[in-house]
Amino acid sequence: MNDLLLMCTIAGRNAAIPALRVQTVLEIDSITPIPGTPDFICGLTPLRSQALTVVDCALALGFDEPCSSPDRRAAVVEIDGHLYALLVDSAQDVSQAESDLVAIPGGLGDGWQRAGLGMVETENGPVVLVDIEKIIAGPPALAA
Repeated sequence: MNDLLLMCTIAGRNAAIPALRVQTVLEIDSITPIPGTPDFICGLTPLRSQALTVVDCALALGFDEPCSSPDRRAAVVEIDGHLYALLVDSAQDVSQAESDLVAIPGGLGDGWQRAGLGMVETENGPVVLVDIEKIIAGPPALAA
């Protein structure tokens, strides 16, 4: 596997999002809450006259603590014509995968098992490759 990956940190863990799926990375200034949505849906934020649904990746993985990013960086992805801003602790550079996917170790927790495609080696060490659709679906209790 030699795909390009957006390197990021989610819930304190090194992770990656397939770079071909990322339209841009942005710093979110404001989020307008949406009443009645699950906790992992933070609300809406504007991007070039479009509304993005902001998803807190840590909460979507089932962690109790929300994203701890002081600058609120998010990777913008599109699914079925809808734009999502995936809120991460930090977003770094784009890097290349240097190995094939391998199974995620059980010790990382159920959220990573569910929403990770596998582990891949990069120049910065191993990372969990994120399944964007499963992050957007949220924790299992809400995804059902």
